[in-house]
Amino acid sequence: MLRITELRLPLDHSPEALKAAIVSRLQIEATALIRFTISRRSHDARKGLDFIYTIDADVADAALEARLLAQFADDRHISATPATNYRLVARAPARLTHRPVVVGFGPCGIFAALLLAQMGFQPLVLERGKAVRERTQDTWALWRECTLDPESNVQFGEGGAGTFSDGKLHSQIKDPRHLGRKVLTEFVKAGAPEEILYLAKPHIGTFRLVAMVEKMRAEIVALGGEIRFRAKLVDLLIEKGHARGVKLANGEEIRSDHIILALGHSARDTFEMLHTRAVFMEAKPFSIGFRIEHPQSLIDRARHGKYAGHPLLGAADYKLVHHARNGRAVYSFCMCPGGIVVAATSESGRVVTNGMSQYSRAEHNANAGLVVGISPADYPGGPLAGIALQRELESRAFELGGGNYHAPAQRVGDFLRGQASTTLGEVQPSYRPGVQLTNLATALPPYAIEAIREAIPAFDRQIKGFAMADAILTGVETRTSSPLRIPRGDDLQSMNIRGLYPAGEGAGYAGGILSAGVDGIRAAEAVAMAIQETENRNQED
Repeated sequence: MLRITELRLPLDHSPEALKAAIVSRLQIEATALIRFTISRRSHDARKGLDFIYTIDADVADAALEARLLAQFADDRHISATPATNYRLVARAPARLTHRPVVVGFGPCGIFAALLLAQMGFQPLVLERGKAVRERTQDTWALWRECTLDPESNVQFGEGGAGTFSDGKLHSQIKDPRHLGRKVLTEFVKAGAPEEILYLAKPHIGTFRLVAMVEKMRAEIVALGGEIRFRAKLVDLLIEKGHARGVKLANGEEIRSDHIILALGHSARDTFEMLHTRAVFMEAKPFSIGFRIEHPQSLIDRARHGKYAGHPLLGAADYKLVHHARNGRAVYSFCMCPGGIVVAATSESGRVVTNGMSQYSRAEHNANAGLVVGISPADYPGGPLAGIALQRELESRAFELGGGNYHAPAQRVGDFLRGQASTTLGEVQPSYRPGVQLTNLATALPPYAIEAIREAIPAFDRQIKGFAMADAILTGVETRTSSPLRIPRGDDLQSMNIRGLYPAGEGAGYAGGILSAGVDGIRAAEAVAMAIQETENRNQED
């Protein structure tokens, strides 16, 4: 097949126009084009509004394909279609002394377990939270009744933190093996719309993710895997620098020589346990800030102009960055078009915000994190110092919100003037269980407040209305990424504990659903290859 990139067509082009454009671009007869598929579709609003396609085209025969490749050898927009089909790297031996263990069942853990199961390794998954539907009920209990279950919430439980998000499935990671394609293909198999295979910025939404996670769990079990919920890791069994198993909160010990840690970024107590067990880890940069809400219609007009509201475009998004005079970078994070701001704490007496959208992205407001990058120089004290800072800010937000899981909020106009908000305006905050209007000036360190105050008017020059006085800031956003990293070698094992495979967002190797899924695949492959290598050595002996 041939791949054609940067094929532009008007927004409202006819279905026939795409085929005609392919034929024209390749300079062939229409009958020579056997079939084509859309590999990618994005849109560009800089000059009018065009769709930009990447197309994989199948022509009449191999001779014609070879002639076209030679004819367009100097054209960087026409080439052979790369092979993106995934192939399993190993098969489980007939007998396993101990099956591999996967700790955590978010995107990383799901794909690690799924790939191990597909290779025949019958993994055991340990998830501290509940199954996704029970977990959803517990999450709603916080949002509606201010009742928090520290083991079953937005952060903990089947599906991980990504379940209660926009369900974004794009990433900027380097992916030469097209493992992201494997992730998307498995999602489609589990019920995601096929458009995620070609849209430039695909998303699924929370409600669809719930059913998909259940189907993927069912496949893992059907292939011989086992998932245990409410199975909290409290200790590692380590012998002579090698992981030999895990201990659960109920006292049970499970032997395994290969343990994938897919913890997520909020497993603070587990990180503390790993630190006491001398697993090598280090502090890493992350970001802190607020959620900002605008009318979605304002963002649509600013981004799509006269095409705002067009059904093929959907709700508009944005991505912004500003380098402040004090040296801080301020940027938009996890932008949720047509979504809501949600309570995302996993610890009592703390307030954390995040964003969520459904597949339709039909809510009245747009929201995004407005966050400031910080580094270990801002929180010296070792690998757990970032967690201590997060807790400090989240506890402060709890106090500012009234001590009942309401979140502190402020109108943008008041924030820029440095005065407390007392009334709402045009924008109604979507955060549940509710907000307490206040002055957010003390919710973050002074350098962060200063940088955000400078960034909002700068962003207004890119998106007209971004600095509208009635837009709402809600605090605090602290769980942007893990505040630490668990370093690993080229074989993906811990630098000082063999058999331990830190993976995903919690270990510092991913930043969203897609990249976490990819890292889960890589961890599963590393485990499979290690087990296969051990088996080969045993046979030689």
